[in-house]
Amino acid sequence: MKRLILFSLLFTITITLYAQSKVLESRSMKSMLLKTEVNYSIYLPDGYEHSERYYPVVYLLNGYTGNQTDWIEAGSMQRIVDHEIKEGNIQKMVIVMPDGDDRLYMNRSDGTYAYEDMFMTELMPYIESQYRIRKGKRYTGISGLSMGGAGALKLALKYDKIFGACAAFSSAVFTEDEVTSSEQDGMNGYVSKAMPDMVGKKGKNRLNKSYENYDVLHLVKTKGVEQLKTVKIYFDCGDDDFLTLGNAQLHKELTLLKIPHEYRVRDGAHTWPFWRESLPVGLQFISDAFWK
Repeated sequence: MKRLILFSLLFTITITLYAQSKVLESRSMKSMLLKTEVNYSIYLPDGYEHSERYYPVVYLLNGYTGNQTDWIEAGSMQRIVDHEIKEGNIQKMVIVMPDGDDRLYMNRSDGTYAYEDMFMTELMPYIESQYRIRKGKRYTGISGLSMGGAGALKLALKYDKIFGACAAFSSAVFTEDEVTSSEQDGMNGYVSKAMPDMVGKKGKNRLNKSYENYDVLHLVKTKGVEQLKTVKIYFDCGDDDFLTLGNAQLHKELTLLKIPHEYRVRDGAHTWPFWRESLPVGLQFISDAFWK
C-alpha cells in the first residue's frame, strides 16, 4: 500500500513538473537584411517539450521604448496565458515577442533598415523552422499594444493572406488633426527611427508618403474591402487614453466600409493595468478564430 501511495505521489509530481509552460527570454536571430541580431522572447505552452504537437502562433508586439521582455515583465503574460489555457478560454498556442526597437514595425523610409521585410521574410520563417508552429493564415495571429497595436493592425491588414486574426490594444492610430497639430519634440522622437523624412516637419507637411505607409487609417481607406474582411479584427482603448480619438476614427471607418470587427472602450488609460486586462480578451478572440 505504501509503495502504491509513493508511486502515485511520484507520478503526480512528474506530471506537475511536465505540465508547465516555459518562456525563453531574449533569444536572437541573425538578420541578413538588417545585418544585426534581432532579439525575441517566446512562450511555449505546457506539454510543448514532451509532445510532437504543432501549435498555432501569435506574434505579440511591444510598444514604443519597449522591447522583447515587456510583455513578460510588466504584462504578466505567462501567468495570464497559463490561466486562460487552464480555464479553457483559449487553446494552447506559441506566443512570439520580437523586439520592436522603436521601428514602428515598418521599413525605414530612407531604405536603410527594412524592419517590416525582416519581420515577414526572415523572423516568421525562422520561428516556423525552429519551433513546432502550425503554418497558414488560419493558425497565425498577431497582437500588440500602442506602437505594437498599430503595428499588429497594419501587418495583419496589409498581409491579409498570412494573418487570420488581430487583437490590438490602445493602438497608436492618429487622426490627421492630431498628426498635424501634435507637439514637435514628441513627434520627432516617435518617428525618428522609422521616418527620418518626417523629423522637423510641421502641419500638413507631416502627411507625406512615409506617414501614409505607417497609417492604419490610410490602409483601411485604400485597400480592397473584401481583402480586409478576411482578417478577424479586435481592438480596444481606454476612455482616458490619449489615443482614444484615433481608435474611435478607426472604428468609424471600418463601420462605414461594413468591415466586421470588434471594438471596445473600457475604463482606463495608457497603462499596464489596462493592457493586462486586454490581453486575455484579445487572445480569446484570436483563439476563437483559430477554432473556427
